[in-house]
Amino acid sequence: MIYQYALIAILLFALSGWLLSFATKHYSHVDSMWSLFMAITAYVSALFVYDLSARAILVLIAITVWALRLSLFLTWRNWGKEDHRYQTIRQNNEPHFWFKSLYIIFAFQAVLAWIISYPLFAAVTDGSSLNAWDVAGSLLFVIGFYWEAVGDWQLMRFRKQADSHQAVLQTGLWRYSRHPNYFGESLIWWGFGLIGAATGNPWVWISPVIMTFLLLKISGVSLMEQTIHSRRPGYAQYVKNTNAFIPGIPKSEG
Repeated sequence: MIYQYALIAILLFALSGWLLSFATKHYSHVDSMWSLFMAITAYVSALFVYDLSARAILVLIAITVWALRLSLFLTWRNWGKEDHRYQTIRQNNEPHFWFKSLYIIFAFQAVLAWIISYPLFAAVTDGSSLNAWDVAGSLLFVIGFYWEAVGDWQLMRFRKQADSHQAVLQTGLWRYSRHPNYFGESLIWWGFGLIGAATGNPWVWISPVIMTFLLLKISGVSLMEQTIHSRRPGYAQYVKNTNAFIPGIPKSEG
């Protein structure tokens, strides 16, 4: 029942986001809530554990650092404006989108986040000792966090340049991957999957598989590259030289 209690808490938080949309007149704040949805699963699970294990504390620290960084970054990025994705969703679901958004945007993302956060529940509620799986998972989390956070920071700094609207970022981590932040996000959840697997629970692998699929085919790489070619003339050459997801040496240097 603990996992189900987490879903209730996440849905209540999603409901607050929906109510907030009446004041903001847009829906981009759900992006800021996304990582917090997952953190809620860990926090609620911890409430029902009398004596938290070292693994539980490890996961709680990791998910807090990741969730707060991503939520604050997206809040800053989206402040005062609505992402074009939600504008498109709104146009495709009128009339009465104010109500439809409750389940199309907020409830859907809440349930999806709850499913993806399953390894957090498994790890926090397990009382066994740390083992090699935890070490491997923690290492993967640290590497992934670096790629995501640094990739986001490099892109933010690039976008502040006056000539960035048509240019293509090809330095730093973006030299080796067209989406280093998404690659980092995937590694983070494979890391949580490894830590969850340390409990012996086989269902934890659903999480990184779903997250990686979303990043590659739905909301990440595929979505971002649908229109970027028309907006940035140099992107076609960038595609030829640089891996889309997994980092690699640029082909022009191979």
